[in-house]
Amino acid sequence: MNVLGTKLLNLIITTALATKKCRNFAFETNKQKSGMNIKDIQNVLNDIKHLEAHDEKEIENLRIKYLSRKGEISKLMSEFRNVEADKKREYGIKLNELKKAATDKINALRNSISTSKDVNADIDLTRTASPVKLGTRHPLSLVKNQIINIFGRMGFVLADGPEVEDDWHVFSSMNFPADHPARDMQDTFFVENPNILLRTHTSSVQSRVMEVSKPPIRVICPGRVYRNEAISARAHCFFHQVEGLYVDEKVSFADLKQVLLTFSREMFGPDTKIRLRPSYFPFTEPSAEMDINCDICGGKGCSFCKHTGWVEILGCGMVDPAVLDANGIDSSKYTGYAFGMGIERIANLKYKVDDLRLFSENDVRFLEEFSSAY
Repeated sequence: MNVLGTKLLNLIITTALATKKCRNFAFETNKQKSGMNIKDIQNVLNDIKHLEAHDEKEIENLRIKYLSRKGEISKLMSEFRNVEADKKREYGIKLNELKKAATDKINALRNSISTSKDVNADIDLTRTASPVKLGTRHPLSLVKNQIINIFGRMGFVLADGPEVEDDWHVFSSMNFPADHPARDMQDTFFVENPNILLRTHTSSVQSRVMEVSKPPIRVICPGRVYRNEAISARAHCFFHQVEGLYVDEKVSFADLKQVLLTFSREMFGPDTKIRLRPSYFPFTEPSAEMDINCDICGGKGCSFCKHTGWVEILGCGMVDPAVLDANGIDSSKYTGYAFGMGIERIANLKYKVDDLRLFSENDVRFLEEFSSAY
């Protein structure tokens, strides 16, 4: 073989070897490109599940990293074409799940940031960092609720009525004569004319109940009342009452006495003593005032009980037949008893408060003393 033939043969061999190398390189390259596997997708999915963001900017950066055209998921999608045909379905499902998980996570982060903004918008930055001090119920509310509870267990139900009343329900229906001193402007607050006034007692509620109800009637009527009196340690121009009414057949004074004795012992203790003194009220006959032994001095005598050892807490009596007839109840068939007490007076005795004005002065130091009673 001459020299030219030898060179030609070497050239052919070299070309063949180069071609083989190129084919091997292309094969290796394709093999490398198709090297994406389920584990790669799962790793990205795990990263997405643990994504966190604190503001909109961080969320946008995460969106670009995973969902943009040059993001992680797009790169995996571009490698999908090199996956072997028999695995394309499995890989396609996983890639779609990955993209959906990324989209849902980004949206969830956006929603959480938006919700956090709404919550923070309600924060009052001028509010003190110290814990907010909680209050308690007013002592008069405590006593009123206790009175309601005691009579409720004896079958009495609550009744309520307006504080701005008319003359009929406050006076006329309660058998007050036209010249009774309580009708005078020195004792009553009249609103517009002599027929419209601030109620002086909650007996007006009893009248309204009797007008629309048939016996048996058993109600208690708590509420605020008003009287034109000088303000002192023992009196005020407004105060709170609880009145009771029981109307039925064969109701007696003995029933009234036993109910009031039960109430007194429930409110002030089982050793409480009561006494009934004859008195006068236009709406009851016979009438009485009930005293209990002074709880402040133990019956020994003090300034509160005027050194008698007894304290008046309520008025009571059998309902006058004229009141029953005026309110549409047959007095020949039915009888009844009524009573009324001042809540402030009961609170004075129960909590040993010697000045009525303390209940309406809103002195926090005074009110805080009742936090343990609530």
